[in-house]
Amino acid sequence: MKRLLWLAVGPALVLAVGIWLVLVLPEEEVKDSARVGKAGAVLPSGLDAELQEMIWDQPGQGLVYRFRFVAPRFKADADMDRTMADLAYLCTEFALPKVAKTGPSPNQIIISLADKPSEFGQFDPNVTQVFEAYRIENGACIWEMF
Repeated sequence: MKRLLWLAVGPALVLAVGIWLVLVLPEEEVKDSARVGKAGAVLPSGLDAELQEMIWDQPGQGLVYRFRFVAPRFKADADMDRTMADLAYLCTEFALPKVAKTGPSPNQIIISLADKPSEFGQFDPNVTQVFEAYRIENGACIWEMF
């Protein structure tokens, strides 16, 4: 019985540990110029953002990685150009290096930034959140309009 349980749970455990290792790579593994820590980044706008979670799935259009960040000082009335620059920065300087070490290249990376943690897929009127989608092309994040 224990052997059957291990055969069922073992592969999922190995995958989970592998993803966990990717997310906690030492700071020197990521570009020094990115000022990226183990789970966060100082954004061009000056906001400090923490990685809340990384989600991957395979909807109809292929593999998608979602990087969900929280920056407590993020405001809904922030300058949109500055917010777009922050999202692009997170894609280029944080997500791309992680994806390069994770496994198959995704069709799309979605970066979200919120003022507080929230449950994925659940609307919370008390959370300010923005998100943008990017495709990877020639090692760069290219913004895709929804």
